[in-house]
Amino acid sequence: MRKIMKSNYKILMLVLLLAFASCSFTTKTFSNPDKDKLLIQVITFVLEQGHFDPMDMDDDFSTQLFSDYMEAIDPVKRYFYQSDYKDFEKFKLTLDDQLKTADITFFNVTNERMLKRIEEVKEIYKEVLSKPFDYTIDETFETDYDKVGFAKNKSQMKERWRKLLKFATISYYDDIHAQEEAAKNKDDSYVMKTEPEIEKEAREATLKSMNVYFHDNIDDLQRQDWFALYVDAIVGEFDPHTYYLAPRNKEDFDQRMSGKLEGIGARLTKNMDYIKIVELISGGPAWRSQELEVEDIILKVKQEDEELPVNIVGMRINDAIKYIKGPKGTKVTLTIKKIDGTIKDITITRDIVELVETYAKSSLVKKDNKTFGVINLPAFYVDFKDYKKLNAAIDVKNEIERLKAEGMEGLVLDLRNNGGGSLPTVVDMAGLFIKEGPIVQVRSTGEAKEVLQDRDRSITWDGPLVILVNEISASASEIMAAAMQDYKRAIVIGSKQTYGKGTVQNVINLNNMLRSNTTGDLGALALTTQKYYRINGGSVQLEGVKSDVKVPGRFSFIDVGEKDKKNPLPWDEISAASYAVWDNYFDYDATISSSNERMSQNEQLKLIEENAKWVKGKIDETVYSLNYNKYKENINLNEEESKRFDAISKYKTNLTFESHAYERSLFESDTTDLKEKRERWHKSLSQDVYIEEALNVLEDLRTSYGIKKVANVKD
Repeated sequence: MRKIMKSNYKILMLVLLLAFASCSFTTKTFSNPDKDKLLIQVITFVLEQGHFDPMDMDDDFSTQLFSDYMEAIDPVKRYFYQSDYKDFEKFKLTLDDQLKTADITFFNVTNERMLKRIEEVKEIYKEVLSKPFDYTIDETFETDYDKVGFAKNKSQMKERWRKLLKFATISYYDDIHAQEEAAKNKDDSYVMKTEPEIEKEAREATLKSMNVYFHDNIDDLQRQDWFALYVDAIVGEFDPHTYYLAPRNKEDFDQRMSGKLEGIGARLTKNMDYIKIVELISGGPAWRSQELEVEDIILKVKQEDEELPVNIVGMRINDAIKYIKGPKGTKVTLTIKKIDGTIKDITITRDIVELVETYAKSSLVKKDNKTFGVINLPAFYVDFKDYKKLNAAIDVKNEIERLKAEGMEGLVLDLRNNGGGSLPTVVDMAGLFIKEGPIVQVRSTGEAKEVLQDRDRSITWDGPLVILVNEISASASEIMAAAMQDYKRAIVIGSKQTYGKGTVQNVINLNNMLRSNTTGDLGALALTTQKYYRINGGSVQLEGVKSDVKVPGRFSFIDVGEKDKKNPLPWDEISAASYAVWDNYFDYDATISSSNERMSQNEQLKLIEENAKWVKGKIDETVYSLNYNKYKENINLNEEESKRFDAISKYKTNLTFESHAYERSLFESDTTDLKEKRERWHKSLSQDVYIEEALNVLEDLRTSYGIKKVANVKD
């Protein structure tokens, strides 16, 4: 969960303001029972009064909203014509004025035109797919839609759809070819399908996908679903973490918060036309498969009882999820485009994903007769209804005590891919490693900063500490890493910088904002209300936390951070809090220098960096051949080139990881495959070059401690 939840005075005042203001809203509701207009009134009021950095709704705002909304509803320019765009442009400088008066004329005009164009496109795609494609023609398809203008006429629109559908069909065409060749290799007497038969079957598969997309998904959209896109575009102008949860989406959000996910155990987002994996739930089916990864794009979904998959490219994310989710025990095959451009089918058995698998877990490891501990923390979780019942800080403290009981001499806290969580929890967790003092500073607009302190003088772990991060480590993870870095309490190893999210959100149920509402569910709004800052005064917004030891990773050259999002809030700084660096005998500078030297000579890391650069090159390729021979040649070339990076996954250290005594005692009575899950995790740790270096750093810190202490005593 990437949001940091925290009640604050400003939100309380906002609720009171809305309660008083609701008289005017409800009065208008009775005279004009238009739910959309009411929603606009409430949303704009909440943004102006509650957002950390409210924007002026002026002509500049209007121009940007116009552009972003057009991209949101027709990102690949396959519905609207150039003439449509010109018609809409007359609203370009008036959207701010419309919002101030709850006027939704712009939405009505664009939505009416969109519905009309959709009906026209249904005829176009059916006509295009009624005729064979010629895969011997040398022609290409451009996937960077910023380079493509709107179609000028129906002829151009039909040609655009022809290429789009041919691009979608060529992968089916390739799949069927591969199936036929496999059948022939297995049984020499097998009579292979002819080229016309393969071409027709591939086209029919695309037709089926398009029919599903339009008739089962697009036609299912109600006015409120389309209007939600418009509202989300409005609120998204303020920052990338302020977003609208329509009633239907709010139900999905509430389900995720309930603690169970049924399906493959992955969180998804939509980027342009593509459904992308942004998180794998630890212990879930996707995570256990060890084949799916963050940044993978899902192209097709096939159920176990169906012969051909459904193409989900261009599909709404909620509709795509309907195909991916399913009952426990059923199988689903996903056609995945890896970040290196390779395409592969991955079959996963769905299961109930208990979020308990995202909780802290630890392992012991022996290195040169020394015992070290590793704690993996996927999120800063908490039960807001009962803080003491479920709390990442308490769980980490317990894991530290169990590792200490078995002689731990140094600790690695792994925050890679940790998207954040609870603010009070990270404050408590940081307190496990220092006596007392400030952990993070929080500021709301127009208010004095608040310094959140650890006031517990007890220390759970005062020995060597390393924190692992990457580009996906965000929010609460960045608070933790930054605090330990500022105190010189830990050495941070990882990416050039972390994600760079320095903002705090509150989720507001819009239905609670009105005294009476007869128009129906208004949904909810995730609203950015605060910024947090390091104790040294700097913000992690955009810049993230810069690692002490910078190592290349698979995301090194990919745009995944806050700075790469639309409308991020700016970096700034405030005055530093009063704090003193950790009083110890560890030589951090010498240890960091030694680690950097080792890393510069590490062949595994050199290969990882080379792979990251190669992947970036593949991502930047946007033109694809629609000539089958060239298409196949390119796929084969990618697969051949990617083989030189196979050594990355085959890397193995000489380290052995094992569970501590408390966890081993659970294995005998466990019914959740805990032992198998831990063995799988331990195996992955033994192949992890970053964990290996973290342990080297712990060893160096222990050595430097003895040297500096002796030197200080002599002085």
